[in-house]
Amino acid sequence: MINIPPTPATPQTTGRYLVALEDDDISAGVQAVENATGVSEFAHSGDFEDRAIAAEELASENSIMLDELGVMVLSLDQDQVRSLNTATVSEHLPLSMEPERVIYALPESDPFRRMLPAEPAAIRSLAAGKSINVSLDYLKGYRDAIELLIGHLSSEDAGFRRADEECPDINTPIEKITWGLQRTRVDTSTYTGAGIRVAVLDTGMDLEHPDFANRSVQSKSFIDGETAQDGNGHGTHCIGTACGGQGETSPRYGVASECEIYAGKVLSDAGAGSDGGILAGINWAIANGCSIISMSLGARVQPGQGFSRVYERVGKRSLRRGTLIIAAAGNDSWRDNDIIQPVSHPANCPSIMAIGALNEALQVAQFSNGGLNARGGQIDLIAPGVDIFSAWPMPERYYTISGTSMATPHVAGIAALFAQATGAKGSELWTELVQAAQRLPLPSRDVGSGLAQAFQ
Repeated sequence: MINIPPTPATPQTTGRYLVALEDDDISAGVQAVENATGVSEFAHSGDFEDRAIAAEELASENSIMLDELGVMVLSLDQDQVRSLNTATVSEHLPLSMEPERVIYALPESDPFRRMLPAEPAAIRSLAAGKSINVSLDYLKGYRDAIELLIGHLSSEDAGFRRADEECPDINTPIEKITWGLQRTRVDTSTYTGAGIRVAVLDTGMDLEHPDFANRSVQSKSFIDGETAQDGNGHGTHCIGTACGGQGETSPRYGVASECEIYAGKVLSDAGAGSDGGILAGINWAIANGCSIISMSLGARVQPGQGFSRVYERVGKRSLRRGTLIIAAAGNDSWRDNDIIQPVSHPANCPSIMAIGALNEALQVAQFSNGGLNARGGQIDLIAPGVDIFSAWPMPERYYTISGTSMATPHVAGIAALFAQATGAKGSELWTELVQAAQRLPLPSRDVGSGLAQAFQ
């Protein structure tokens, strides 16, 4: 069973700091940090196997340098922070500094499991008819949970959609290929992502899953004390959609069925991590030649809040290196009640492609965040994200869940098809995806350029 804590309404920080240095003057930035803070010893990612910095280093108080990104992760006291801020302004230093945040796997839109167990006292009070003081988010979750439970009880199998349930305007029954792959025209594409490296940075992967027995899989954990084996489910599900195929008896559910898989565990089995671990995963993926990085994770952003300057530099550097980062927009909205929340961090960076979610009827999913904040924070594309069937850790093997987390790997897999077909990378690959999108009669705030479509 998936175990993801509700994403806090306000950003949480770890006490450490991220420092991004200018491309053209990395050495000057390193020297400036040393002069202002006294920090001179770094654990360099380039000194580790596969340029993947060890998880225990990330968990320590040691200073870290992610060489591919030009980003430092530093443990600084307040005097050091003030000194570096002062030097940055007075000496016009080529760097950006910000607190390191706590990042979560974006909770699926299934509050029956995610919300109810967290507040048993509230549930007992509701059952007893007592007046209680709970948040709007909780009440929303309780309502949706009951609707979800009714739906599960009316189905023959809670993990699968009924075999006779066909989607509007979808020609092939979903017992053979999922509705998401049909809506994105993956079913009619002759490309498979062969030769393309796709990194999925999440809760890891079930490395013994039988559907991936003959696939090229590289895995790495950036979580101290945990292997890359997925003890959560979220990561395996996302990898299944982006990079999987189908099992002996399942529908086809994966987009790029022959791509090379790079499974980076940047979130724990509890579904939480930090910016440092995620950036270390990006560093590893770029160093190992991944053309696409898929990230179904994030932290909430408030209306009017700007994007991370560190991640924006990372996004730009990745594009120049030929790597496209694709991230989930977030599931914080409640569109049934006209509540739309802004795109989450880090998907709100202009140089990271932000993905919203829609349902089978090509309507925006009620939970999908929108492009509300100026200068960044836009939705770039939308993809299937409601009732998505995909891989799950054994023994369940498959599961059906919802979220922009599920929409994002659809686009990542489609990007691999384009990369195989056209040779496009980085910004060029971004342009190919946007130009091929199916335009929808919906606000660009919610769907960006439209519904992602596979290369034909």
